[in-house]
Amino acid sequence: MFAAERRQLILEMVRANGAVSLRELARVVQTSEVTVRRDVRALEAEGLLDRRHGGAVLPGGFTRESGFPQKSHLATAEKTAIADLAAGLVGEGEAVVVGAGTTTQELARRLARVPGLTVVTNSLLVAQALAHANRVEVVMTGGTLRGSNYALVGSGAEQSLQGLRVSRAFLSGTGLTAERGLSTSNMLSASVDRALVQAAAEVVVLADHTKLGSDTMFQTVPTDLITRMVTDEPPAHEERAVGELQALADQGVQISLAGSHQPPAEAPPPPAAGGGRASGGVRREAPLPGQRRTVHGAPPPGGPQLRGSAGPGPLGEQQLGERGRMADLRRR
Repeated sequence: MFAAERRQLILEMVRANGAVSLRELARVVQTSEVTVRRDVRALEAEGLLDRRHGGAVLPGGFTRESGFPQKSHLATAEKTAIADLAAGLVGEGEAVVVGAGTTTQELARRLARVPGLTVVTNSLLVAQALAHANRVEVVMTGGTLRGSNYALVGSGAEQSLQGLRVSRAFLSGTGLTAERGLSTSNMLSASVDRALVQAAAEVVVLADHTKLGSDTMFQTVPTDLITRMVTDEPPAHEERAVGELQALADQGVQISLAGSHQPPAEAPPPPAAGGGRASGGVRREAPLPGQRRTVHGAPPPGGPQLRGSAGPGPLGEQQLGERGRMADLRRR
């Protein structure tokens, strides 16, 4: 395929989907990611699209939300790894809320194996994934159906969440930055996500690395309310994504990186009542004067080096996660 043909196809995919990963573009045009990256740079120079970490989006600064059929085929391997790791955070007998999205749908499929679990959701796809899980109770919100992502939105959904309290909220979105936190391009979806956050002691954001640094119109979860982010490891050459991940860690967000296959870890205990978000956001533990952060473990060879301001070396506390590597990056 000639360069002009490749670039035309790339442009058509971005216009149709709003955002497409380099990996997906390379698969469709049947060439390497290096070649696709060069094509994307050329199209950006012509003002036809904008580059983002690991992908391309429509020009104009804000990322447009793709519909479910398009999103379900993007970054599928990354979403699977993220869902595997996030499922290890949920223990028997807990109550959680799970928002709408293709990544949260993958998580729901894995939660079907957790006995005694109660899942509150506004997503028809999440409910469908758990419909035949005999030991899981599913509670649906009310609301009006938004067909593009099969989610219930509006005042009915928000009112049904009032007075609810669960251990964790698992949410996804269209973009994530250290400055604004999680965001989406739809006002109704953002409003329901905020109500889901209000119901949870801790907030866990599920987002693949291509969403890092992307910003959309409506903020759903400010950074100081995000307890943990579960994501895949950005490629070493995606410096902006690595930098955004470090900025989130510097603000106290615990970062869990899904990657190599490792033995599963036990789920952490449910947050105590009044903890997490109710105490004013992410807990920050400042080091004593002259004291350096303690480093537990080290990142994989060739992986991003996430560094803190309290001295050289990788910042974080690495744990083994279910089919993934969990790197908990927190201030000490």
